[in-house]
Amino acid sequence: MTSTAYRTCPLCEAVCGLEITLDGRDVVRVRGDRDDVFSRGFVCPKGATLGELDQDPDRLTGPLVRRDGVLEPATWDEAFAAVEAGLAPHSGDAIGLYIGNPNAHTVAGQLYLTPLRKALGTKNVFSASSVDQLPKHVSAGLMFGDPVAIPVPDLDRTGYLLMLGANPLESNGSLCTAPDFPGRLKALKARGGRLVVVDPRRTRTAALADRHLFIRPGTDPYLLLGVVHTLFAEGLVVADDRLAGLDELGGLAFPPEAMAEVCGVPADEIVRLARELAAAPTAVVYGRIGTSTAEFGTLTSWLVDVVNALTGNLDRPGGAMIPVPPHGRVRRRKPFTLGRWRSRVRGLPEAIGELPVAALAEEIRTPGDGQIRALITVAGNPVLSTPDGPGLDAALETLDFLVSVDPYLNATTRHADVILPPPRILEAGHYDVALLGFAVRRVARYSPAVLERAPGRPNEAEILATLTMIAAGQDVGRGDGGVARAAEVLDGGIVGAALAAAVKDPASPVHGRNPEELAAALSGVDSTERRLDLMLRLGPDGDAFGARPGGLSLQKLRDTPHGIDLGPLEPSLDAVLATASGQVELAPSEILADLPRLRAGADARRGGFVLIGRRNLRTNNSWSHNVGGLSGGSNRCTLQMHPDDVERLGLQAGQEVKVRSRVGAVATVLEPSPTIMPGVVSLPHGFGHGLPGTRLRVADRTTGVNANALTDPELLDAVSGTAVLNGFPVEVTA
Repeated sequence: MTSTAYRTCPLCEAVCGLEITLDGRDVVRVRGDRDDVFSRGFVCPKGATLGELDQDPDRLTGPLVRRDGVLEPATWDEAFAAVEAGLAPHSGDAIGLYIGNPNAHTVAGQLYLTPLRKALGTKNVFSASSVDQLPKHVSAGLMFGDPVAIPVPDLDRTGYLLMLGANPLESNGSLCTAPDFPGRLKALKARGGRLVVVDPRRTRTAALADRHLFIRPGTDPYLLLGVVHTLFAEGLVVADDRLAGLDELGGLAFPPEAMAEVCGVPADEIVRLARELAAAPTAVVYGRIGTSTAEFGTLTSWLVDVVNALTGNLDRPGGAMIPVPPHGRVRRRKPFTLGRWRSRVRGLPEAIGELPVAALAEEIRTPGDGQIRALITVAGNPVLSTPDGPGLDAALETLDFLVSVDPYLNATTRHADVILPPPRILEAGHYDVALLGFAVRRVARYSPAVLERAPGRPNEAEILATLTMIAAGQDVGRGDGGVARAAEVLDGGIVGAALAAAVKDPASPVHGRNPEELAAALSGVDSTERRLDLMLRLGPDGDAFGARPGGLSLQKLRDTPHGIDLGPLEPSLDAVLATASGQVELAPSEILADLPRLRAGADARRGGFVLIGRRNLRTNNSWSHNVGGLSGGSNRCTLQMHPDDVERLGLQAGQEVKVRSRVGAVATVLEPSPTIMPGVVSLPHGFGHGLPGTRLRVADRTTGVNANALTDPELLDAVSGTAVLNGFPVEVTA
């Protein structure tokens, strides 16, 4: 007997609505939900294979515990007891925590990792952010006072979009939650708008653009500084009393003629970009992974919003706007501060509560006080996704204890002493706590669990909550087949504290009410859902427990499976600004201090090959390679090189070539491509499976190498500590 369920796709930042057809517990079809208020039926190949991923026979169905050197099945009680014993000899900075990218796509990853971090009491926290998006958080924090107050392009209303280092036709977008990004770009052109793409490759997105400009990898800040120079030189800056630092910016000398020599974009094109941005009725600059994961990632991220501000396009419809999600935004009490502590070995700065993951291996290997001897990884595979993967692989083997919350036995978790797998995707409810904060339209959706969990199997929230209680030295009483009660205890305290604060706040819609009565009114099948209900009801669109009739609640979202459209983005800058001055800081001292390094690096950006990554529509990091429906076609790990370079080196298509960097070398297959500019080569990330002790049968059959054997842990964006994955020098030989 078949049934139909509607669910938000949790596989990438597009958060498309899906219609899922099941036969009992088996998924038989996945297609786009045509009635979804946000995606309107759009689905990409990844979303269409959600059923295959959910039912992947390689997903672990129960805990594994290492006994006599071998990972063996264990009960949940045995697994948590092993965690307790393994962590007991360690405390403080001797315990590390690594948080992988998928945590941004789960409710548990968003609601329970902060309590775990606090309970561990360690400064050694690392995440995938420092290999993708940390520069944007740092620049937003320094400019707006809040590192999550990140402006997104108002795609549906803009008339001119300048896009740097982004390929949303294949990535589906990043820090810009926009289902059917291709359709939105086509709509921009259909209404008479213009799309300009700056990229070292002629990507599918660049091919759609009205104009594509090749640029040398890593030189985006030179281009944008040329644009800023032109805006001031030609009197095109739009006055706004909310902007501080105009004098400092106006005094910077980066003329387009000099910048053109470095970045490879002609000076007249740089001037043209400045004039077009200033003249367009609505315009916005958007830069992503290619700009963040470069040597000057924070400078580039900063300049994107500087140009948006100088042209009058910050915080206005059709420009760059800061979304306020329906579950609300926590107002910061203090302005963002960078570098509150530093890594022990190299002194790398903390940002948003974490250290650069490029320091993880050395913090494990180097003896002394604060050396990491125990590590917790949550939904991450850093051996394949972070700098010097082979070095980290070797370092993990030296740990006293490693526990991984992960559904797979992969290149990282094969080193674990305990693996705690979350249940199937469809056995968990879903709400986009993180990604709705970057959405290009205000929407609200909740997806209840489609399938029941096996009796006694904890969900991800209960797993993380139990780890938190163990780290805090609290006994919550495990039992009943291993199902933890920790989430109920943890959530009860969080809900109680939140309601106590809300009823005391004169600005709150529940000011003066009884917090116990409000807590009793929360709905949900478990404590996680009750926390979500609280967030929604106290959010900007919530029902405020009846004070705002018709407002949002979890039950209202349950009753509306295709989502609720709350309308286009609205200006919010005045509400979210958290700087000490109360203004947008266009010239933060921490960023200006990096400009001399930028000037000094100009001469080094000529000659030789530089490597960049690339994304395929059928790829989303390493896990997607174990999905048969995503592993074929153009999803191949080859080294792309311009045909002129191939001929000059005397190479041939399809031959094996060696790519060598300062720290490592890989051998891969050469693929000539006219889409890439001369002097640049491209290798995708996430490959390199087939290591001993893993259990990824589809991925193990793929041909590919670990690109992070080439990335240099010493080469970082100086401001944020983010790894340089794009634009670093390599040598290519037969």
